[in-house]
Amino acid sequence: MAPGSDMEAVKRAKVLMVGAGGIGCELLKTLALSGFEDIHIIDMDTIEVSNLNRQFLFRQCHVGQSKAKVARDAVLKFRPHINIKPYHANVKNPEFNIEFFKQFSVVVNGLDNLDARRHVNRLCLAAEVPLIESGTTGFLGQVTVHVKGKTECYECQGKPTPKTYPVCTITNTPSKFVHCVVWAKDLLFAKLFGDRSQENDLNVQSSDSVDASKNTEDVFERNPDEDLENYGQRIYDHVFGYNIELALSNEETWRQREKPRPIYINDVLPEKSFQKNGYLENSIDVNMAISAMPALGLKSPQDIWSLAENTKVFLEALSLFIKKRVKDIGNLMFDKDDQLAVEFVTAAANIRASSFGIPMHSLFETKGIAGNIVHAVATTNAIIAGLIVIEAIKVLQGDFNNYRMTYCLEFPKRKMLLMPIEPFEANKSCYVCSETPLILEINTRTSKLRDFVEKIVRNKLGMNLPLIMHGANLIFEDGDDIEEDVASNYARNLDKVLAELPSPVTSGTVLTVEDLQQELTCNIIIKHREEFNEEKEPDGMVLSGWTERANDKQSSNGESTSSVLTNGPYVASGKPLVSGTKRKLSEMEEASDNSCNPSSKSNSADRENPQQVDDNDVLDDLVILEVPPEVPKKKKVKCFVTLRKAFTYLMSALQVKRWSHFSVYLL
Repeated sequence: MAPGSDMEAVKRAKVLMVGAGGIGCELLKTLALSGFEDIHIIDMDTIEVSNLNRQFLFRQCHVGQSKAKVARDAVLKFRPHINIKPYHANVKNPEFNIEFFKQFSVVVNGLDNLDARRHVNRLCLAAEVPLIESGTTGFLGQVTVHVKGKTECYECQGKPTPKTYPVCTITNTPSKFVHCVVWAKDLLFAKLFGDRSQENDLNVQSSDSVDASKNTEDVFERNPDEDLENYGQRIYDHVFGYNIELALSNEETWRQREKPRPIYINDVLPEKSFQKNGYLENSIDVNMAISAMPALGLKSPQDIWSLAENTKVFLEALSLFIKKRVKDIGNLMFDKDDQLAVEFVTAAANIRASSFGIPMHSLFETKGIAGNIVHAVATTNAIIAGLIVIEAIKVLQGDFNNYRMTYCLEFPKRKMLLMPIEPFEANKSCYVCSETPLILEINTRTSKLRDFVEKIVRNKLGMNLPLIMHGANLIFEDGDDIEEDVASNYARNLDKVLAELPSPVTSGTVLTVEDLQQELTCNIIIKHREEFNEEKEPDGMVLSGWTERANDKQSSNGESTSSVLTNGPYVASGKPLVSGTKRKLSEMEEASDNSCNPSSKSNSADRENPQQVDDNDVLDDLVILEVPPEVPKKKKVKCFVTLRKAFTYLMSALQVKRWSHFSVYLL
């Protein structure tokens, strides 16, 4: 195609960019430098200090401001003639409906969570607008193209699901450091500084019902005349000492497990030394963030503290919360950017880990686990942004035969760091674009409609405003325009078990679930089942026939610092699959299992990521799809020639004369 016609297609295009973070900053810059003149940006986030090391359109003075608006202003300084319209809003807001999406030539994603990605995918399908999806995790990344009727949609392929842990594992039998972090963050921190009315097992006094009846008070409540040091010691001894002894009383639990060691404060610190712990005047660093570390002489967040040091940090942090942030107590939620909260969770997790014989971790590592962080690499974001623009140009030209899904690797594979492959056809069993019925195994006599709505419809299927019908009977609907008496009727239905609804749901029932905002309809066949494995099936229900990988693997999204888990690089390999053909779910899962072999040479193989949390190693995030051996050499060469031509075009658009200069834009 002639360069002139290429540029004309680019100039006429109206592009929607969703996400203005790590990938988004690089993407907006590259779109502007490549000749795009009408760009709309949606991002609901504001700029944080932690963004500044990789999101180069932002500066210190921008902290707290809208990412979308600041990114626009930054780019207009060197491309003042183009139109950039920012929206500081959630892409799931009602105003961003199908009609809104229809106005765009192409949609490009730089998102950091699976829920928003699925939402955008469904709107693009309904509006018949091409979608270019992307994600990075450290040195790994991918760009995929999704065009209705020509390629698979984003949800045709299995996505790693967020990892959750049974409460009994977290509270009684942790075996990994991530279990200790979840306990410290979601149970202990929440109990001490969040809503104390929530129920958890931390204040259990005794397994004996008679003794328990004598100790009904909440041990986490501080008595009005109680000394702060004594209160800290009492909490410490209770959660790390008494509760461990209580757990040891159940001998059956420890028959095949290593027994934990109860830890009391007097066993760790010399007598009364805990009362000399820290100095409040030294507890504020130069940036005015309250911290326990300066008072204790702890400087590097990458040091692994001793048990005694963790104990001192625990007591000092607890004291600082009560003395300096008493107004916040009762409403606090863990925030990875809250220095004092991270210190407290690190100390508590390490003390618990020590009790259970689990290696302790540094504050830096614990923050990554608790905040769902896989540390980002700016160069990867820049490379992925460049690849997105290349595919966007192909889409605008209608160059379907040269569409490529490209994967950025950490280590060379066949002497390549960029692995382009042809897109796949739509998966005929995809419930999103092929409307295939799903099967739900559930106990219809004990499970409530609320369980079905929250665990299946919202969490697994990603519907925002669901409507649920049994035949012609409407049993639930969510939305702002529902009349009050109708809404109250639906609310009553939520607390009824499925078999006792006005239109009973039993084995063999077919429920129709619809989201009008996404224009998505799905049929679910109900299959009654009495019992479930609490460890393997903690939801008490099993959904089958969909393409989400239930293999307890989760990857990050959009960019690798997501707090909502995410799915980053995801294409499966290990087993050669013929390019250009549809994949079977079984093939994908088998391929994924093969690629995650512990014998992998990646130095990331043993890295733990968070709870809900991205708790898998990075290698599991990106499962590489190799170019099949049976593909003729000519075809393989053509893939890379096409990619080189695309990069050459991009260089021309950016007015770059040599490959070495191209890195200036990527970096």
